[in-house]
Amino acid sequence: MTTTNSTGSVAPFSEPTTRATGGWIALFATAWLGIWMAQLTPIQLLLPKQIEEQLDATFWIDNVVAFGIISAIAGFCALIAFPLSGALSDRTTSRFGRRRPWILGGTVLFAVSLVLLGLQSTMVGIGVFWSLALIGFCVLTAAITATISDQVPVNQRGFVSGWVSAPQAVGTILGILLVTELALATLVGYVLVAVLQIVLVLPFLLFTKDAQLPESSRPAALTARALLGGFWISPRAFPDFGWTLLSRILVNLGNALGTTLLLYFLMFGLNRGAGAEDDLLLLTAVYMVFFIASALGVGKLSDRIGRRKVFVYIAAYLQGLAALILAFVPDFTIAILAAGLLGLGYGSFMAVDQALATQVLPDAQSRGKDLGIMNIATAVPQAVAPLLGAAIVVVFAGLASTGAPVASDAGFAGADAGFAGLFVASAVAATLGGLSIIPIKSVA
Repeated sequence: MTTTNSTGSVAPFSEPTTRATGGWIALFATAWLGIWMAQLTPIQLLLPKQIEEQLDATFWIDNVVAFGIISAIAGFCALIAFPLSGALSDRTTSRFGRRRPWILGGTVLFAVSLVLLGLQSTMVGIGVFWSLALIGFCVLTAAITATISDQVPVNQRGFVSGWVSAPQAVGTILGILLVTELALATLVGYVLVAVLQIVLVLPFLLFTKDAQLPESSRPAALTARALLGGFWISPRAFPDFGWTLLSRILVNLGNALGTTLLLYFLMFGLNRGAGAEDDLLLLTAVYMVFFIASALGVGKLSDRIGRRKVFVYIAAYLQGLAALILAFVPDFTIAILAAGLLGLGYGSFMAVDQALATQVLPDAQSRGKDLGIMNIATAVPQAVAPLLGAAIVVVFAGLASTGAPVASDAGFAGADAGFAGLFVASAVAATLGGLSIIPIKSVA
């Protein structure tokens, strides 16, 4: 028994050959808009605000460290959730398809967890429900990302992957804009992005097809041993997969180090005080314009000329340059320039690297699981970066303070040096990520 997917190609394991339609891409992009808004608005604004409200710390660095610890715990959960949910979706024989049940389940878990997160008044509660929210995000995105390999031909994946990336910037700024301009309380902000996530994902779930996996074609039973073994993909047997994974980890780590503590940088590194939230909105808007233009334009150009690696190099180095500018010229006007460069670089990377990742997968029968492992390299660096970044800031701020109380409210001692160290680390990670693409041989 065979079925056809929404683009007309044979399912479930053959390479798609029919181009994705404009309608399918529109629904796909709309879903990602809701997903990114629900994930990145909390990371950039709601979660730091909530932690600050509950912690009421004397030293600003305590807020940064608390945010980092909670994000790292959630990142550990993502490390398990991404490949596990991807592997399960590979084996799902529901009449509704392999991916759709997991898209629905992840959407619901993500939204409910965000609402419950907004109700928390303890640090433990915040940690638990942010972790559950991120698990929902992982389940949802592991399944929806797999639809690219399932339903989009190789020569269209750069452009379609751009529609994973472009909504990221729009979702971030739209979420921040709604929360700040409407002066929403933290709980209301969480409820709003949770509802919007459901509303924007549902059209893709309801109006696109997902091929049913016949029982006779179902991969071998998922035992605990097979699951644990599936987490390891030998870089010796599949070197291109390994190099792509390493590059993605490093570039995403560089991006996360440069962005997840941005609100704290504005507040304490540049001493912008009460205007920091408005500043964050402006920087995000600049980032968004360049991000969208590069994600869609470079993704399509990559498809047209059939090359991926050169765009990944350039993207990584643009991110590194943006971080170095922030490190050595800590000025808000200069930060606007850096935001544009970062958007240009990361938008290009997100579109082209996603297409590259779909071309180095070891096995068509385990696309969901393998892309889940690839997605770890996006979500986990973003989750652990606040803790790693906080540690870097503490070390460099402490060295600069020369015995003064680190990050005291009186003058924010050492903050300049702390954030300079953070952005240098961001630049180093991004540059190494670009270099990691060089050994890949199966993709130009």
